[in-house]
Amino acid sequence: MSAATLPDARAFTTFLCNRHALCGAQYRRGFYFELNRQRLIEKRFHDRKRKLLGEDARLHRSRYVVCSITSDSGDIRPTFIDEESSNSSESIEFQQTDEDELLATQIALADARAREQAFEKERGILLEKLAQAEAKQHEYAAAIMHEKETVIAELEVAKDLFHKKLQESVEEKFDLKSKLIIAKQDAVELAVQVEKLAEIAFQQATSHILQDTQLRVSAAETCAADATYQIEEQIRSATEGTLISIVDQGKSAITKALAVAKAADDRAKSYVAAPIHDSKLIDEIASIKFQNVKLQREIYDLESQLLVSENEFNKLKLELDHSRQQATTYELRARDAEKNLVEIQESNRKSALKQEEELKLLFNKIKEDAVERGNATSNAFKAELETLKSAVEAAKETARSKEEAYLRRSEALQRSLRASESASKVWRRRAELAETLLLNQVPLGERNEDSTYVVNGGRVDLLMDDNSRKLKLLTDGPRREIPEWMLRRIQSICPRFPPRKTSLSEAKISNFKSLELPKPDEVWSIALEKPKERDTLVEHVKEKEVIEKKRKALERALQRKTIQWQRTAEETKLEPGTGTGREIVFQGFNWESWRRQWYLDLAPKAADLSRSGITAVWFPPPTESVAPQGYMPSDLYNLNSAYGSEEELKHCIEEMRNHDLLTLGDVVLNHRCAQKQSPNGVWNIFGGKLDWGPEAIVCDDPNFEGRGNPSSGDIFHAAPNVDHSQDFVRRDIKEWLNWLRNYIGFDGWRLDFARGFSGGYVKEYIESSNPAFAIGEYWDSLAYEGGNLCYNQDAHRQRIVNWINATGGTSSAFDVTTKGILHSALHNQYWRLIDPQGKPTGVMGWWPSRAVTFLENHDTGSTQGHWPFPRDKLMQGYAYILTHPGTPVIFYDHFYDFGIRDVITELIEARRRGGIHCRSPLKILHANDDGYVAKVGETLVMKLGHFDWNPSKEVHLDGSWQKFVDKGSDYQLWLRQ
Repeated sequence: MSAATLPDARAFTTFLCNRHALCGAQYRRGFYFELNRQRLIEKRFHDRKRKLLGEDARLHRSRYVVCSITSDSGDIRPTFIDEESSNSSESIEFQQTDEDELLATQIALADARAREQAFEKERGILLEKLAQAEAKQHEYAAAIMHEKETVIAELEVAKDLFHKKLQESVEEKFDLKSKLIIAKQDAVELAVQVEKLAEIAFQQATSHILQDTQLRVSAAETCAADATYQIEEQIRSATEGTLISIVDQGKSAITKALAVAKAADDRAKSYVAAPIHDSKLIDEIASIKFQNVKLQREIYDLESQLLVSENEFNKLKLELDHSRQQATTYELRARDAEKNLVEIQESNRKSALKQEEELKLLFNKIKEDAVERGNATSNAFKAELETLKSAVEAAKETARSKEEAYLRRSEALQRSLRASESASKVWRRRAELAETLLLNQVPLGERNEDSTYVVNGGRVDLLMDDNSRKLKLLTDGPRREIPEWMLRRIQSICPRFPPRKTSLSEAKISNFKSLELPKPDEVWSIALEKPKERDTLVEHVKEKEVIEKKRKALERALQRKTIQWQRTAEETKLEPGTGTGREIVFQGFNWESWRRQWYLDLAPKAADLSRSGITAVWFPPPTESVAPQGYMPSDLYNLNSAYGSEEELKHCIEEMRNHDLLTLGDVVLNHRCAQKQSPNGVWNIFGGKLDWGPEAIVCDDPNFEGRGNPSSGDIFHAAPNVDHSQDFVRRDIKEWLNWLRNYIGFDGWRLDFARGFSGGYVKEYIESSNPAFAIGEYWDSLAYEGGNLCYNQDAHRQRIVNWINATGGTSSAFDVTTKGILHSALHNQYWRLIDPQGKPTGVMGWWPSRAVTFLENHDTGSTQGHWPFPRDKLMQGYAYILTHPGTPVIFYDHFYDFGIRDVITELIEARRRGGIHCRSPLKILHANDDGYVAKVGETLVMKLGHFDWNPSKEVHLDGSWQKFVDKGSDYQLWLRQ
């Protein structure tokens, strides 16, 4: 009830009081009128009786009989008395019918008294309720004051927090070279956040106090009005019933008395008219007189009872007046409470305005300081930029001069080369002449044109070729050892060595004939010598490379300071069901992560995760939630959760992107918690931007009275299940997913409780939001027999494959089958890892590109521990999923808390070197009680268990294999050379 309705309630109470008062007055007037009429009738009856008795006395002066009633037995005995004593004892007997009527009247009076007693009890109960209502009003007033103090304390805490953050931001030293833009953004964001915090705190405090106080005051007034109305209604009904019954009984008794009196009068007249001197007539007259006297007594008793009832009515009237006074008191108290509320509102408004002014002044001061620091930093940056530009220009000028000197040196060397070539021609002619003389003394004119002479495998021609290095050998002298940097440069610009020289057997059967010349090692020995000390060419090249490195470093520094780096999208074709096919997912949270500012803790780990070989990070649910873990969402567009604020989330995602990591958002689409109750008291009305009603809830949800269509999956009983068959629901969900993709920055999804709705809707959502990668949580129970895991789990993995197929392959799914099998297989039951067709026994064996393998997550492990993986088999488990096809997931606790991070990083490196991806071919070589051996792809072989095996023992395993990881009986890995 609002404050505007309080006058209406008071007017209604006044109307009821006036109405009951008017009704009471009418009843009293009717009662007194009837009483006066009966008295008048009695008076006339007594007058006529006296007249009749006077006439009778004149006729019969001797005696008459009076019937006396004994007090002990109640018997009626006739007594003859004289005329003189007849006036003192006028007791006559009623007839039997009149006695029954009087007995009924007495019973009615007893009933009236019982009703009056019941009314007294009810009145006591109502007064007790009225006292309880007053006590509750006092409690409400105390609660209001307590909440006022609490809100003021919260405002003080918020103010202290703001001052603390402000002090920290003032004391922090910014790096002028690399954090200018970040410092400005941090200051502005801090100011905006504090302003929002103060505004929200003030609005919440005032609105909460106003609404709660108004509700409690209205409730107190309503309770008082109801109590007053009930008291008045019961008083009215009881009084009205009592009065009506008494009046009716009095009327009937008086009517009967009048009838008896009339009958007696008639009989007396008849007796007077016909006098009979018999004693029976005298006795009859005496009996009639006795009846008249007894009737008069009964009338007197009725009058006394009426007076008692009138007294009780007056008491009830007094109590009604007292109740009205109490209602007036409550009304005055309500007005006082309303005035106090207005005063509290006014004081809160004034304090809020004062705090707002202080915050504005503080914000203006922060902005001015930020502008001043920005100007100073800009000036320093500009000066430094000018210095860098001048340094770059000087470096360019130096490089240009060095380049010109190098060109001049090269021209001189080329001239020397041409001179050397002219000398070498003479030497070549002499060599040809020597060949002619040595080959069987054949004259020059008789030489066979078909014969070809190879001098030392053709290396002489290479030495004399224009592309040889004889220029450097002739000009720089003999060399000892060539440096690595020069060797790399020579290999990049020089041709390969000529073909190897022919062997002796080949020379004998060939038409080629050799000339004995110096050995190639002797000729090329000068090329293996170390450069001379102070070699001009070497020094020049080194100096040129140093200058080039400095120039590139300066250019990069200048680019970082002037251009904001933007990440370009990878050109690799992505599929939402597989990603790039080489994804390694990291679950970046556990069940207790909400207890800390998780986004701020996770962001600095991006560089470490990227170096370890991880490609995607699975984030916790980002939305506001009834449960702090995030899996009971309410307002989907409110991303201020227990893990951190929306800005912190965006910063964390940006940090992941800077290190080339995909970000997967954990979205809960199956259910949503309502924020309001329906008129029936059921929580099925949603709030926020997506303000759905019961029509967005499936009709077969037993707890929330949905008016939608039946569910297309299993029911989640803890929250209203969303009806995805509704067009407006799917439209809103698609808009929300695209908002998360484009505005927040998520790259893909992890779909919670995917078995709660059809995979066809998942396909529609994925095609609309176009994620880089999507994983569905289709959790189902495995088959057990006698407490032991069954070997055949085809039905279990078939259900998961059916769901993936329903999505059109647009989403992958967690391979729950493989996790359950590994629990038993790694305890010397490795035969469980191969099915009758020679394939893996999980989803990996049927659809590996859509299988996401894992060992633990926030539900099975962490502090929940619903299905923990054997602690002593973790390394073997990761050796299996990180070397097999599918997309592996690494749990946060294992990587950072269990001390096996180096092991996991080593296995990731083996996966990278082996080129393993989600579609890699797999051939299982052995699977028995002793161990498990498999060849993955073409370059990796792995072994689990204490099985005595190595690649040399496998007949059908070609190639040379080198052991990469050796963990004894746990696992071993080999890579092809």
